[in-house]
Amino acid sequence: MCFPDYLRALPPKIGPDATALGWVFQYALIDTAGKHTLAEIRSYQDWYLRYCLKSVAGVAEVAPLGGFGRQYQVNLDPNRLQAYGITVNRVINAVRAGNNDVSGRLIEFGGTEYMVRGRGYARSLQDFGNIVLTASESGTAIRVKDVGQVTIGPDLRRGVCDLDGQGEVVSGIVIMRQGENALDVIERVKAKLREIEPGLPTGIRVIPIYDRSELIRRSIDNLKATLVEITLTVSIIILMFLWHFPSAMIPILTIPIAILLSFIPFRMLGITANIMSLGGIAIAAGALVDAAIVVVEQTHKRLEEWERNGRTRDYASVIVGAVKEVAAPSFFALLVIAFSFLPVLTLEAQEGRPFRPLAYTKTLAMIVAAILTITFDPALRVFVSRVKKFDFRPSWLCRAANALLVGTVQSEKKHPISRLLIRWYEPVVAWSLRWKFAVIGSALALLLLTIPIYRKLGSEFMPPLDEGSLLYMPSTMPGISIAEAQRLLYVSDGILKQFPEVDRVFGKAGRSETATDPAPLSMLETVIILKPKYEWRRVHTWYSSWAPEWVKPVLRHLTPEHISQEELVAQMNNALKLPGVSNAWTMPVKGRIDMLTTGIRTAVGLKISGNDLKRIEEIGTQAESLLSSLPETRSVFAERTGAGYFLDFDWNREGLARYGLSIDDAQAVIQNAIGGENITTTIEGQERYPVNVRYMRDFRSSFDGIGRVLVPAAGGQRQIPISQLASIHVTSGPAMVRNENGLLTGYVYVDIVGRDPNGYIEEARRLLRDNLQLPPGYAVSWSGQYEAMQRVRQRLKAVLPLTLFLILLLLYFNTRSLTKTAIIMLAVPFSAVGAIWFLYLVGYNISIAVWVGLIALLGVDAETGVFMLLYLDLAYEQAKREDRMRSLADLREAILQGAAKRIRPKFMTVSTMALGLIPVMWSAGTGADVMKRIAAPLIGGIFTSFVLELMIYPVIYEIWKRHSVPKPRTA
Repeated sequence: MCFPDYLRALPPKIGPDATALGWVFQYALIDTAGKHTLAEIRSYQDWYLRYCLKSVAGVAEVAPLGGFGRQYQVNLDPNRLQAYGITVNRVINAVRAGNNDVSGRLIEFGGTEYMVRGRGYARSLQDFGNIVLTASESGTAIRVKDVGQVTIGPDLRRGVCDLDGQGEVVSGIVIMRQGENALDVIERVKAKLREIEPGLPTGIRVIPIYDRSELIRRSIDNLKATLVEITLTVSIIILMFLWHFPSAMIPILTIPIAILLSFIPFRMLGITANIMSLGGIAIAAGALVDAAIVVVEQTHKRLEEWERNGRTRDYASVIVGAVKEVAAPSFFALLVIAFSFLPVLTLEAQEGRPFRPLAYTKTLAMIVAAILTITFDPALRVFVSRVKKFDFRPSWLCRAANALLVGTVQSEKKHPISRLLIRWYEPVVAWSLRWKFAVIGSALALLLLTIPIYRKLGSEFMPPLDEGSLLYMPSTMPGISIAEAQRLLYVSDGILKQFPEVDRVFGKAGRSETATDPAPLSMLETVIILKPKYEWRRVHTWYSSWAPEWVKPVLRHLTPEHISQEELVAQMNNALKLPGVSNAWTMPVKGRIDMLTTGIRTAVGLKISGNDLKRIEEIGTQAESLLSSLPETRSVFAERTGAGYFLDFDWNREGLARYGLSIDDAQAVIQNAIGGENITTTIEGQERYPVNVRYMRDFRSSFDGIGRVLVPAAGGQRQIPISQLASIHVTSGPAMVRNENGLLTGYVYVDIVGRDPNGYIEEARRLLRDNLQLPPGYAVSWSGQYEAMQRVRQRLKAVLPLTLFLILLLLYFNTRSLTKTAIIMLAVPFSAVGAIWFLYLVGYNISIAVWVGLIALLGVDAETGVFMLLYLDLAYEQAKREDRMRSLADLREAILQGAAKRIRPKFMTVSTMALGLIPVMWSAGTGADVMKRIAAPLIGGIFTSFVLELMIYPVIYEIWKRHSVPKPRTA
């Protein structure tokens, strides 16, 4: 393969072990005293601070940005060069040779060894100016300073940055090594900054701008608080229903013990505490106690019978017998919940990474809870149960001890809540058994009514995660100068800083000096750090005028009293209607993930592929015009792939041959005299600065001046103006070339608002299909979130059947009956009704988080079905043992006993799961939006599944068992 000279001359470098997603910490160097130039601050950043931070464990690179890199510049006067007969190449070779150290190996004097050094590095402007180029005929030395000027100036830069619209600053981006823990790395970086702070130059301060640890801590703290609320909610439900403290302590203690024991395999698997791993525990918390509740409640029932029959058996044997009756189904019910979540582990790429920790933590916690159900819970029940009351003084302490440690087991008929539930449910069961087919038909009709509601739900890849910051990414036309990009940056940052919700604004145009940042100057990135939401502008709500201040914090969970983030972005977007700029809004982490996975930095976008960049640009411009007509399009921008500006030199080969010049000879003048080349490096202690040689600015800042650039010929004896050897003209062409799958590709960025991505894409696809004519060999494909949604959709086609098969297999191993397994699985369509309607009512789109919640709901459905069928079976078998199964009326009485008279344990298990998730829906803050999408289908599905099971299961059970009841004899 043939490469141009300028590519062959580039030194090979090893890229960092990191990606742009590793931009975890960003800071700015501020001169509060006004004593330092940007060049001095940049030198401090490059040659001291960067090395200090790069030594921190887990840091792959510290990328500098902003300020001016120091450069020694040898600016040549072509008139003097011509007068002395010296070529540019001779100056370059002389400067390179005049800046060098050599070694003379070793020499020994008087028993001492000396290392010989030739100290030839230039250390000042005078040293470079005194480098000899040649000698005149009279023997006078002609030096560099005789043919030009040696100064210190800024190196060429391709990126600038601004802070708060106040002007340019020097910044550094700490890039984390791939696979490291971001929180640990950031803490080590902060510790290092505190360590070196006393040694900073006078007036220089390091100001943190973007700190991802704040996002991590906010999300973890929010989930921790939610987990505590869930535990308290579940504990209160258990205490209310059992009304027996020793018994209630068994399921209550199961939650923290199961969670703590599950931390052991978490540690072994390398799972850290993050929003998803803690979210898995939060989702599982309500279900961890279900089996313990069933065991405790069955023990209560048998102890009631034991008391009623005169305590004829040993107390411990009654407890053990009750445990044996329900332990196996309870154990398998928890295993079903645990293993039904394993298919989530098959998710891949962007959707798999966040949800695998959730799947691991939920599954392991449920497995631990299942083991505790058959080991710890029965042992604790025997240990804490006490029949004989305490008798000691003082009497008040004795009464307290008896209330807490002994208590009185309340029967379901005497318990106020259970009595109310039984009174309500008994007529419902009787009515359902009387009107079996009407009940079944109503359930089927409800299922059919749910189908159009499901079709109305929108679709997105991932729900929004409030990062506490925004990323404003406008695009401009290619060819924008760095000065114009800087001006645009100052204006936009100044406008954004005026919003009262904004704490800091850090803007970047172009690229920082790292391989993880390929941004052109036409791409601006502005990180907007937002203040805490309690400092945002207030808006009038339904409770603002009448609610007292102590009530408002509670009501704010339902309706926030401050401006929404969507409204804030809309206001910012309206304020930034700048000419020639197309806006796009996202968040830092989300935006970088999107760019790394698909290259599209907006929620959705188009990729136009073909073999001609000009035609690709034309198609993109047409698509931009069409998509801008859709009301949900906030902005759309098609890349102008061919809009770069070039100054071309087309060589006259005959003219070159006339003077004996090769193409390389002529090209060297363009490279050295016009563009300038860093030919050597100064060594100043730890610091290194490049040395550049080219014409003075006045001789290369206009077309006429460039045309007079001299090309040496005949060994430098003749100097020919370049305009005589080449035609010089301005042209346009591709500033950047994209190639995907072997085809040239152009992007169209689409920023949408007020609609789900999938619905927008469907409408936009129809619009483009009807109005956009594609030439042969060209294709338009949707990208961004759409690619991920398609991938997830294909994966779920395999995951959901696998989940159902796994649940069916576990249920069959438990029941050993295909009929029972089928009855239990009826809970799945029942739960789908509530899940879909609840999603519709709260306005959530279908996303990967919702699908994870639906997969979790499948396991919960199986558990509720197992417990519902368990109590019907227990009542049926007891009636058979007591010879009370002689007629259809006896069967209905047994069903009524198993359904209505045993509603307490069923209601408790469902309440702990559904109401235990209410704190998730109640929560607000970082990470809450994702967890709400997981919890919403669970809450809605558990509710309708339970209600329909209460009515349908007794009916199905009677239809199944009525054939085994003896038919009445006819006279």
